[in-house]
Amino acid sequence: MKGGIGQLMKQAQQMQEKMKQAQDELANITVVGESGGGMVSITMTCKNEIKKIKIDEVLFNEEKDMLEDLLIAAFNDAARRAEKKTQESMSGMTSGLNLPPGMKLPF
Repeated sequence: MKGGIGQLMKQAQQMQEKMKQAQDELANITVVGESGGGMVSITMTCKNEIKKIKIDEVLFNEEKDMLEDLLIAAFNDAARRAEKKTQESMSGMTSGLNLPPGMKLPF
C-alpha cells in the first residue's frame, strides 16, 4: 500500500512538471484572429498576450464604432483559436488520467 501512494505521488509530480512545461510552450504559440474579411487581425499567444494588431487603412475612413466592433470581433476570434489550441495541446497530456466525466484540469 505504501509503495502505491509513493508511486501515485511521483506520477502527480511528473504530471505537474509536464503541465508547467506545456504552459510555458503555450506562451510561445501564436494564433491570429480576424474580422471584416481580414481587414482587422490580432495576433496573440495562447496565454492571451496580444503581440500585434493589424488594421487595414481603409477602415480609418469609417466610423469609430465600426472599427471598435471589428477589433472586438477579431479579439474574440483570436481568443477562441487560442482556447482551441490550448485544449488540443493539453488533451494528450490528460488522456492517460482516468478523470471522471466533465472534470477538467485548470490550464
